[in-house]
Amino acid sequence: MFNQRGDGVIVRGAAAKVSRHDRQPHLARADAQSLLTDALSRYRSEHRHLPARVVLHKTSSYTPYEIAGFRTAADAAEVDTLELLWLPASDPVRLFRSAAHPPLRGTLLSIDDHRHVLYTRGSVPFYGTYPGMYIPSPLSFRLVETESSPEHLAEELLALTKMNWNQTQLDARQPITLRTADRVGEILRHLGPQDRPQGRYAFYM
Repeated sequence: MFNQRGDGVIVRGAAAKVSRHDRQPHLARADAQSLLTDALSRYRSEHRHLPARVVLHKTSSYTPYEIAGFRTAADAAEVDTLELLWLPASDPVRLFRSAAHPPLRGTLLSIDDHRHVLYTRGSVPFYGTYPGMYIPSPLSFRLVETESSPEHLAEELLALTKMNWNQTQLDARQPITLRTADRVGEILRHLGPQDRPQGRYAFYM
């Protein structure tokens, strides 16, 4: 969980179960509620206040039970705004730019009201080239329950791709929320069920 300055806190949730209907991992309603409740509690302990707005990034779709659990936790903490984004691992949509380099970084394509693709990696006019080794693939995001515009959410995703301070690379394809979850998850899997993980993101850098 990260704030606008890039300060993060780490929370471990319950084990997700892969649904036989969509073959994606999902949480039970109580586990979804507990996850966000613990995250907000850890956030308040670290920053001495609660956020007014929370945006959840999830690589699998949201079930009605998960949405209800997250909403219950947000309402209990009196969070003013809760927005839910689904970021699938891949999307078949690609853009072609009639130029010598790939599409510009920050290019946003809205396929419909809910489905969007954002080039978090791409050509950078300042460099006059594409600072990458392979053809960039866009980041797909879908609006599940949101109040902000797709353009505003895309701006936030773009900013979150530049918050990995462990490298000199300009950006990354994924926002730090997803990258951190993957990397820290590889560490936390070695802890026992009763072990409480260190909550500050700085310990995992």
